Amino acid sequence: MLDMSTAALAVVQRSHTMRVRVESWRDGELLSDDVPVSDGSEERDRSLAVPERITLSVPRRDRGTDWSPIDPDHPLAAYGQQVRVSYGVDVGGSYEWINRGWFVVTETATDDDTVSVQAEGLLTLIDEAKFAAPFQPSGTLQSTVQALVEPALTVEVDAALVDRSVPVGMQWDDDRLGALHEVLDAWPAVPRVTEDGVLRIEPLTDTGTAVLSLTDGTGGTVIKWQASSSRAGAATVVVARGEGSSGTQIQGVAYDTDFSSPLRSGGPFSPLPVPYFFTSPLLATVAQCRAAAANTLERLRRGAGRRLTVTLLPHPGLMTGDVVALTGAGLNATPCMIETLSLPYSPGEMRLTVRVL
Repeated sequence: MLDMSTAALAVVQRSHTMRVRVESWRDGELLSDDVPVSDGSEERDRSLAVPERITLSVPRRDRGTDWSPIDPDHPLAAYGQQVRVSYGVDVGGSYEWINRGWFVVTETATDDDTVSVQAEGLLTLIDEAKFAAPFQPSGTLQSTVQALVEPALTVEVDAALVDRSVPVGMQWDDDRLGALHEVLDAWPAVPRVTEDGVLRIEPLTDTGTAVLSLTDGTGGTVIKWQASSSRAGAATVVVARGEGSSGTQIQGVAYDTDFSSPLRSGGPFSPLPVPYFFTSPLLATVAQCRAAAANTLERLRRGAGRRLTVTLLPHPGLMTGDVVALTGAGLNATPCMIETLSLPYSPGEMRLTVRVL
């Protein structure tokens, strides 16, 4: 959860006064410190390659300024402009500002008296930057990640991750973001862009201490089961394959042995193994293959777990990946992880999709 004072945390548990502040920057230069936002929203979804997206509605004319992007240097133009969004909570007559993050302006359109702005997370910069020539990594996993994303993003690697050398002779032809994810899958690790715009490389974790308790029917909170189910893409075992030093194929296998999992191996889903295959030349030992298989299995579980939708008063401290304790819909202080969220930038309701842990 994002940093908030004790007073602000108490305020957002009930109806509160809020406002949104949007700054626009381009190439390190501040273009506007207060873009007038009349409406908007923030969407986050951990299953997407670029998880964050925001929309803003801006009056075309405000305080003598024309907010229609008439030239490349305009604060709302899509020529390298980035916006930083802060959510303000009225705490005793003054606002406490919670930084929600940085976003790349991808599209702006003017319709009558309103300027509509779309912006996406900073991984957009990596997704757009396809390789102009084949890329051959060298050095280590960490130096390869840095070569793939810098200087667009600053990389910060969790101290718990163990770096290792990259095998020689491999190559990526076009997809830079795909190459980044291949490196992280083999490490194994996951990316997270922080609210300060830093790319954090972290171990995949599926546990955590609840940052907030939510109870159905209390304080406007509504908890409902999300009714959806599909066998498509399901797996009970992951097989990760690589290449040993002698050139022979090696592999590691991870079975879903969690008795509470609906996809446990040998369980009612199927008496036979249902495999998901993952192959990477970055895997050079059986131990690396096993670790990558276990990490991939944990990631696949996110899509198979039981989910609920939660509607609540806007809480600007919550982020995807946070754990909340839910009471309601048959749950009793049960830990759940936020997989998607929708935060309004004007008075309204916040919506979460959470997965039962």
